[in-house]
Amino acid sequence: MELKEKAAYLKGLAEGLNYDKTTAEGKLLTAIIDLLGEMTAEIEGNAEDINYLSEYVDEVDKDLGDVEEYLFGDDEDYDEDDDIDAFEDEDFDENEEDPEN
Repeated sequence: MELKEKAAYLKGLAEGLNYDKTTAEGKLLTAIIDLLGEMTAEIEGNAEDINYLSEYVDEVDKDLGDVEEYLFGDDEDYDEDDDIDAFEDEDFDENEEDPEN
């Protein structure tokens, strides 16, 4: 049973009790049931958004994999440490003046 169905079931049970909705307890029970319905709708909306975003991230990840393969070739030939070793500390002398200034 899904959340929406459970919330509707609880609402039906409460309505079957024929409780007095004008008493403090009745007002509280009515407010709680209404809140459950609203929360259920919000949760279901969030679940739909999460599913959409998950599919989108999977597509972006696949596209990024294609770009990496194009740029770096086969994974066996690529070593992430090569990127780090490509620059030496002396390549970035902090005392050098900026050529644009």
